[in-house]
Amino acid sequence: MNPILICYDKCSTCQKARKWLDANGISYTARPIKEQNPTQEELTAWQKQSGLPLKRFFNTSGMLYRQMELTQRLPQMNDGEMLSLLASDGMLVKRPLLISENIVLVGFKKTEWQQALLG
Repeated sequence: MNPILICYDKCSTCQKARKWLDANGISYTARPIKEQNPTQEELTAWQKQSGLPLKRFFNTSGMLYRQMELTQRLPQMNDGEMLSLLASDGMLVKRPLLISENIVLVGFKKTEWQQALLG
């Protein structure tokens, strides 16, 4: 099964991730985050699989994150509230996300992706 690349076409980091995947001959299925926002169930599963804190799934540099003043609000939220918020709008989710059966990569860090995908 091809990994799923959840991305936003106008995001420069997502564009870098796509170029890197293409250059390394890694096939994937692209999923636009704005049109097909991750569901609360998907986010829950990915967070568990990744072992990362839920806060890492937020797009902290996004306009919506700043407009909603989430820097101040997140520390008071429980996991359920954070998951519900993430599932409400794809622009709140950090991208790109690369999801496969045994890999969940949040954001594009070349060395992290190389290690996970190329060994």
